[in-house]
This record gives sequence, C-alpha cells and structure tokens, in this order.
Amino acid sequence: MTEFISNNVEELRRWAADFAAGLRAPVTVALHGDLGMGKSEIARAIIQTLCGADTVVPSPTFTIVQNYDGISHFDLYRVADPDELTEIGLDYAIENDITLIEWPDVAAGMLPPNTIHVYIDAHGDGRRIVVK
Repeated sequence: MTEFISNNVEELRRWAADFAAGLRAPVTVALHGDLGMGKSEIARAIIQTLCGADTVVPSPTFTIVQNYDGISHFDLYRVADPDELTEIGLDYAIENDITLIEWPDVAAGMLPPNTIHVYIDAHGDGRRIVVK
C-alpha cells in the first residue's frame, strides 16, 4: 500500500503521470472515490502520459467507455447491471489493455485478482490517494 497527499490538481496530475510510467498492459486500475474527488483527472493524466500530452480525453460518463491506443477508460457510474459489462467490452479490455475503471463496484466480479485499486478521498483542501 502506498499513500500520497495532493494539495492541488497539478500535484494530482504529477502523481498520476509517475504512476502511469509503471503500467504495462494488461493491467486493470480501479479508481474509487466520491463525485469530484479526481478519478477522471487521474485517468486523463495517465492517458496523456502514455498517449501524448495533446491527447483529448473527455470523461466517458455518457459514452461509458473511451478507447485509446492500448488503453480503455470506463466510467461505470450509469451501469446498473453487471451483464452489460461484456457488451461494452470490459472483459476484452481487461485481458488486453491498460484498463482504467471509474466506479468499479458494479464490475467487482470481473476484476482480476491483480487489479490495482486507487482510493481517492478529501484531505483538507486536497486529496489523499491510497494505492492497494
């Protein structure tokens, strides 16, 4: 387990960029945290670190998944039925890509045992990030 305290978005992005440097496919990263804690910002920084700083990374809140070169970014906030996960390609992504999952609880039964869990919560004016 590692812990990091971020006091602003720039520190959060730097942490995510450093974290991204160690990711190799296939790997699954489950991003846990309440609304507004920085899950999308962490995912964006990871994708831009690995695919290029000019990569446009919209939140997949409405599309549910965005795919990049070897990276799949899922936002499962609106998915209620775990049976939908295969339809949207989560199983394929887990087997082949660097897979970033926001709101991963609905997918708990599909996550591989070596999933990296990143927990984000408020810490004063900043964020506390715990990686397990």
